[in-house]
Amino acid sequence: MMITVLVKYVPDATADRQFEPDLTVDRVQVDGLLSELDEYAVEQALRIREQREDEDVEVTALTVGPADAEAAVRKALQMGADKAVLVCDDAVAGSDAVATSLVLAGAVKKAGGGVVPDLVMCGMASTDGGMGVVPAMLAERLGLPQITLASDVETEGDQVHVRRDGDLATETIGATMPLVLSVTDRSGEARYPSFKGIMAAKKKPLETVDLAELGLEAGQVGLQGAWTAVEAADTSPARTAGEIVQDEDGSGAKALADFLASKKFV
Repeated sequence: MMITVLVKYVPDATADRQFEPDLTVDRVQVDGLLSELDEYAVEQALRIREQREDEDVEVTALTVGPADAEAAVRKALQMGADKAVLVCDDAVAGSDAVATSLVLAGAVKKAGGGVVPDLVMCGMASTDGGMGVVPAMLAERLGLPQITLASDVETEGDQVHVRRDGDLATETIGATMPLVLSVTDRSGEARYPSFKGIMAAKKKPLETVDLAELGLEAGQVGLQGAWTAVEAADTSPARTAGEIVQDEDGSGAKALADFLASKKFV
């Protein structure tokens, strides 16, 4: 059984993130890391491998990004993935979701030696873009069924059963592998890499490929191949000082009520 987990190298959300002149995110001046939401996908892939201990299950971590993106798949290897693939090509910079799904589709096939894996697993969204559409686009390109936003995952044979928790209802969905599966941050706490796992990851295979090896051209990706574009970006306004209401004579409650009414909160 083959499982490919898609992970993304994203800017640290706690850092002061900026935009480049071409309105792409500055990924050089900010530290990057494995997207937290993708850690849940790695965790679920590892749990499936553990549950199917009598089978030969191989977990591959796959990412697209600059050379520094190696850190993302390295962490997946430290968590327990068996091998990793990094698609690294300068032409990919600025790709939107459509172009990203195109690159990922080619990389998924290459990682499997031309064979589509039994499971392609993803996080529910990336923490930098947050669109959440790549799993669906990837499923279309690979010609596979998809199950998205799974909160719980169980497999038996070639069957996958998931629980999807919505605002008003909970669904139980079943499908037959191969398929694309995305999981939410409710699917189970991701494990921390152990010292043994960190040391073992240094010896695990990590392959770097470019667009040519995927049969793609530069014009299909990047800003020139994007279907969408950012037209403008402004920094958030600085927070202003709040209004302080003195309540020395017992008038504070009325002042608070008047303030809420003026803002149409009540």
